[in-house]
Amino acid sequence: MKFFIKKSFDIGSSLIALILLSPLLLLLSIIIYFNMGSPVIFKHQRPGFKGNLFLMYKFRTMTDEKDEHGELLPDHIRLTKLGRFLRSTSLDELPELINVLKGDMSLVGPRPLEVVYLEHYSPEQMRRHDVKPGITGWAQVNGRNELSWENRFKLDVWYVDNHNFFIDLKIILITILKVVKREGVLVEGASSGEAFYGNLKKEEHV
Repeated sequence: MKFFIKKSFDIGSSLIALILLSPLLLLLSIIIYFNMGSPVIFKHQRPGFKGNLFLMYKFRTMTDEKDEHGELLPDHIRLTKLGRFLRSTSLDELPELINVLKGDMSLVGPRPLEVVYLEHYSPEQMRRHDVKPGITGWAQVNGRNELSWENRFKLDVWYVDNHNFFIDLKIILITILKVVKREGVLVEGASSGEAFYGNLKKEEHV
């Protein structure tokens, strides 16, 4: 029953949100196109339920600028002013409502992270994939990118073990407040949070 309620809420809410936000989605698509070109939607493979891979949709926030060797420039250089605004307001996440409608994601759940991180998880951390990933989650309303990876995963696993409809509603309401305040979105001087290396020392990957 709990999973039926969650699925029904996800589908109904995402469909209503997409309809109500369609003018904003169209406006953002036009602005992004004239500022950064095509494609407007950035698609990236992420692990979902039980680690199964899916394509996650987000609004584009970076250019495709390359160096003299044809390699993409670092993220912090390619991240535009518009892209930084989209991230700080979480507007870049809106296309993920399509993922929720498709069944790849839930409104609330552990955030889908990079595929390369799968090999670094401990068995306990891997339990974050025992539910569908979410647009927002327990870790996001308790620090987001300001949290250490260890604490972030502890919060993710807590959600897996304790989630219910009322906890989801609480997380959604807190998320709305945090988005308005733009709390915990970007680490200062970086385009995204620090990479995860599991139990390996970061120095081994520098």
